[in-house]
Amino acid sequence: MKQQDNLKTKQIDRLDLRYHILLLLLPLLLIVFSFQLLASFSSSSYLATILMCMIYLVGYSLCYYLHQGRLTRLWQHLEHVININDTTYELVRLSNQYHDQHAFLNALLQKAVSSINGAEMGSIILVDSQTNELKFDAAVGLDINKLSKIRFSLKETFEYRLTNGKCDRVVVINDMNDINKKSSLSRKEQDILLNASDNPIRSTLSTPIHIDGKLYAMLNLDSTRFGAFSHYDSNLVSILTQEACNAITLFKKNQEIHKLANFDPHTQLCNRQHFEHLLTSWKDKPHLGSFMAIIDMDNLKEINDNLGHQAGDTAIKQLAEGIKKHWASPILTGRFGGDEFVLLAYGPQQKFKLEVEQLQSQLSVNDGIQFSFGVAEYCGDWQNAFKQADTEMYLQKRAKKSAGNKIRYIQDMIS
Repeated sequence: MKQQDNLKTKQIDRLDLRYHILLLLLPLLLIVFSFQLLASFSSSSYLATILMCMIYLVGYSLCYYLHQGRLTRLWQHLEHVININDTTYELVRLSNQYHDQHAFLNALLQKAVSSINGAEMGSIILVDSQTNELKFDAAVGLDINKLSKIRFSLKETFEYRLTNGKCDRVVVINDMNDINKKSSLSRKEQDILLNASDNPIRSTLSTPIHIDGKLYAMLNLDSTRFGAFSHYDSNLVSILTQEACNAITLFKKNQEIHKLANFDPHTQLCNRQHFEHLLTSWKDKPHLGSFMAIIDMDNLKEINDNLGHQAGDTAIKQLAEGIKKHWASPILTGRFGGDEFVLLAYGPQQKFKLEVEQLQSQLSVNDGIQFSFGVAEYCGDWQNAFKQADTEMYLQKRAKKSAGNKIRYIQDMIS
C-alpha cells in the first residue's frame, strides 16, 4: 500500500480565508476612502493628486509586505525540504554501514526529530506482518524500557483509527489527552504513553512506513506543546517518510547481501572468509588464553549412503545447532565447507577441551552424530593454530578408525 502524497493534492503554502478576505477588502476600502477624500478636495486638484499618490504608495507597500511574507515562507519551506533531502541522502549513504536494524532505525529517528520543527522526541514502532502486534524498537527522548511494557495491536493505534484502517497517510494529533480517552488501552498503558518522557506528551504526528507494499512500521514525532504540528509539518514528514522507505529498503537489501556473502546459508554460521575477518578483531585475554578447535564429522558418508543426502544435510545442521547452543560465552564459530567446523573460544584449555568432549558425547547419544576434533592454542598466528588443531583432529580420527578395525577383526575371529 502506497502512502498518500499530500503534496500532490494540496499546496505547500495555502492562502487561507483570512488572507483572501484581506486581499479582497483592502483595495475596496482604499477606493471608497479615496472617493470620500476627493469629494472634500474637489476644489484643489493639487491636493487630490497628492492624496491619490499616497493611497497608491500605501496599497503598494501593503501588497509588497504580503508578497514578501509569502516568499519568506516559501524560502523556509525550501530550506526544510533541502534539509530533509540531505538527511535522507545521508541515511541512504550510511545504510550499508549498519548491520543492526535497531541502530539504523535509531539513526533514522534522530534525523527525523531534528528535521521537523516542533518535534522534541519520537519513536518507531515495528509492525509484525503476521499478527499485527506492535513493538517499540527505537526512541529519542522517551524511555524505551517503559514503552516496551505496552502490548497492543495495530487496530489500537491512532494511525489505524484516524485513517479507518487504511494506514496510508500522515495524521496529526494536537491533543493527546482527548484522543487517549477514546483508546482501548488500559489506564496504566495510557499513562505510560503520555509520561514516557520527562514532560507529558501533548501533540503527536504519526506516519506509516510501507516496505514492498506492506506496513513495516510507524514513525511518531511528539511534542510537549498542544497544537505543535500543522498541515505544513505533515507535508514535510510525508516527504521524509517516502525517502525513509527507500533508505530502509536499501538497508534491508544490504543486510541480505551481507548475510549471503558472510554466512553459510544452511547452518547460519560464518563462512571461512568472514571467520578470518572476525579474527582480526578478536580480543586476547592473557589470563584465559584463546583456543581453536576443528570439528569434522566421522559418519557423514555413512548417513548419506544409508539414509540419503537430505538426512546428511540435517545431521550437519544438527551439529551446527549443537555448537551454537553449547557455548553461551563469546565464541567464534564457522563452517569451512562440507562437514568441517572451526571454533575459537577462551580457555582455560582443559575446560574448553572438556566442553567439546561433552558436545561430542551428547550428539553421539542423542542424534547419532559422531565427530573428531583437535584443539590448539591461538596466539595470533591463525595458520599455525589451524594446522596444529587439524593435525590433532586427524590423529583422533585415525585412532577411531584403527580401534574400529580391531573390533571388527576380533568379531571376525570369534565368528
